[in-house]
Amino acid sequence: MKNVACIDDLRSIAKGKVPRAFFDYADSGSYSEQTLRRNRADLEAITLRQRVLVDVSERSLTTTVLGKTLAAPLILAPIGLLGMQHGDGEILAARAANDAGIPWTLSTMSICSIEHVAEATGKPFWFQLYVIRDRGFSRQLMDRAMAAKVDTLVLTVDLQVLGQRHKDVRNGMTVPPDFRIKNVIDIATKPAWAWSVLKGKSKTFGNISGHVPGMENVNSLSKWTADQFDPALNWNDIEWIRKYWPGKLVIKGILDVDDARTAVSMGADALVVSNHGGRQLDGTSSSIAMLPRVVDAVGSDTEILFDGGIRTGSDMVRALALGARACMVGRPYVWGLGAGGQAGVAKAIDILKNELSVTMALTGVGNIANIDGRVIEGK
Repeated sequence: MKNVACIDDLRSIAKGKVPRAFFDYADSGSYSEQTLRRNRADLEAITLRQRVLVDVSERSLTTTVLGKTLAAPLILAPIGLLGMQHGDGEILAARAANDAGIPWTLSTMSICSIEHVAEATGKPFWFQLYVIRDRGFSRQLMDRAMAAKVDTLVLTVDLQVLGQRHKDVRNGMTVPPDFRIKNVIDIATKPAWAWSVLKGKSKTFGNISGHVPGMENVNSLSKWTADQFDPALNWNDIEWIRKYWPGKLVIKGILDVDDARTAVSMGADALVVSNHGGRQLDGTSSSIAMLPRVVDAVGSDTEILFDGGIRTGSDMVRALALGARACMVGRPYVWGLGAGGQAGVAKAIDILKNELSVTMALTGVGNIANIDGRVIEGK
């Protein structure tokens, strides 16, 4: 993609191509967005230590996560409604990740179903599970993921109730879009987006619609969450899932040391330090502030992944230096998808990898495995 220099450029392009309701859905945070802003501010406050006259002519971004070799310490995070950023968005993102040699994670609340993605890509991917009131359906989702040869389950535990995103309320955000006059006018100015979605394999929640009685025509994420997500979810459910799921289990949404210790005791293969991208509890700690505490508490017992505010390769170095094994990113590749489909996702990945490589060079590091606290000023 010509004239795209950074992730912010992709965001600007996507904002002009994707209808406002869906752009705002991915872009915004909950309530007054204090946590959303804190994720970025706390990352930017970490000063990197510039080093010179170190031979960094050969640099390696390769690492391992959960026993698998990755081309970079980068994982594409689960994003609900991804297929509303661009038609077949989940499939396109999975293909871009496959080409880049990194994992991609399908959301329970995706537009393309588990089966659609598996058939279209023919390669393994990660699957993110929300546990709902109907535990039988959660079991069915895991069974479908197993049938699709998914070997890594990402269990998101910080969304028993939905943190309100004000822009979604104001936009009347539904799938397909609510036919408000302003939405119709907005979509009419974005014919390329409309055509891509019309051609897509699914127009609603592919993993849910038609599989849950009474939900054949579900179109509201907030309604589905209020009706089906279970505020009674507790550690006993995690124990059940660990026993039922035969593959790797990643628990996402850990922001507390005590919770981290409990998750490890339940047999989690990895934890994701995350506040849901500032989209749930507003006013809580940034992910990067809690990362070193979780690493200190359980980092020797399990792998720690990081999620929350990554926009640059320098941000990735900061997280890796504080103990993360790899970084999950959401919005950067969502903006890439909205800006240019599969090519846009590939561009977002390339930007982050290139920035990571340059930052390594300028901090005097030639190998991902050697990034530690010494690249941070004052450590």
